[in-house]
Amino acid sequence: MSAPLVRDPATPLWRGVVVLRVMTWAFAAGVVIVHRADFNRLWLAWTVISAMGAWTVLSSLAYVRENGRSRRLVVLDVALTTVLMLTSPWVLSEAQYAHTAPLITTVWAAVGPLAAATRFGARGGVVAGLVVAVGTGLARENFDLDVFRDGLLLCASSLLVGMAATLARSSAEALARALRTEAATAERERLARSIHDSVLQVLAHVRRRGLEAGGEAAELAKLAGEQEIALRALVSSEPGRAGDGGTADLRSALQLLATTSVQVSAPAGAVDLPAHLSAELVAVTREALSNVEKHAGPAARAWVLLEDLGDEVVVSIRDDGSGIEPDRLARAAAEGRLGVAKSIRRRMADLGGTALLDSAPGRGTEWEVRVRKDGGR
Repeated sequence: MSAPLVRDPATPLWRGVVVLRVMTWAFAAGVVIVHRADFNRLWLAWTVISAMGAWTVLSSLAYVRENGRSRRLVVLDVALTTVLMLTSPWVLSEAQYAHTAPLITTVWAAVGPLAAATRFGARGGVVAGLVVAVGTGLARENFDLDVFRDGLLLCASSLLVGMAATLARSSAEALARALRTEAATAERERLARSIHDSVLQVLAHVRRRGLEAGGEAAELAKLAGEQEIALRALVSSEPGRAGDGGTADLRSALQLLATTSVQVSAPAGAVDLPAHLSAELVAVTREALSNVEKHAGPAARAWVLLEDLGDEVVVSIRDDGSGIEPDRLARAAAEGRLGVAKSIRRRMADLGGTALLDSAPGRGTEWEVRVRKDGGR
């Protein structure tokens, strides 16, 4: 499937800005033609209308091209619109001011803030609307109710257009991520079928025959079983995502730690965290599981539980081993062996999180590590 020609989801809004600019310039030119006898300086009125027409052409040619919608051009658009509006006191006559005639730019002045809203979003559109509203008051030499009403309508219109532009871009990004995930999942399923028909069947066969033979073959059977479980977790888990914002799925990463003696439980959906935070939590979990393997006994089993609590995540690592004596860690620290304190507690402290240890002889060990999803910021 070929790539879409239009990459900016807000392109329809840009086209609307161009059409509106042409229409409003035609309206402004018509006002000058109809009221040409009323202006104080007709030559200046035609000069301003000509400048507006030239800018309409230049900005329209830029806005219809995706690479022409630069920040500087949009800022210049708002600034030039305000400057041209401020020529009204030299163009309009006193009679026109007395009858509240439209400024020389008329409704053409509203297009600049709409372009800013399309480019910068709601906040940028409102700021541009306020700039033009202030320019309107200065050009009319009076900040009356009409000026405030026009400014409010201009800011509200810019707000809505900015929200629409932001929503269009965020929706397009979400759709692109979904399509990439779908493609990655389809490829993973294809590989899973291939692996299931070859590698997994071989590992399962080695595990069964090794257990039947016993002795050293049983140890090989255990290793084959662990690799079988790890490989099954790899091909069955959702693809881990390192998104544009530098995020990673902690759920998928922890599922790869499952073995014949380690069971991993996690939410059904992805648990996206900043990539460095996810990597640190995986490292902490590996360290805790390594301690289980070293100290809990050869027959000990371990359970890893991942909980997504909205603004924070909790990872619990529990085993059914022999447990830890109350003063064991204190003695290890006194002897200069700071493995647990440095690898788990200090890691979590650096992340702005906590690491709680619950253990006693004969009832196993449980670590509970807790951290905010934003890394404590």
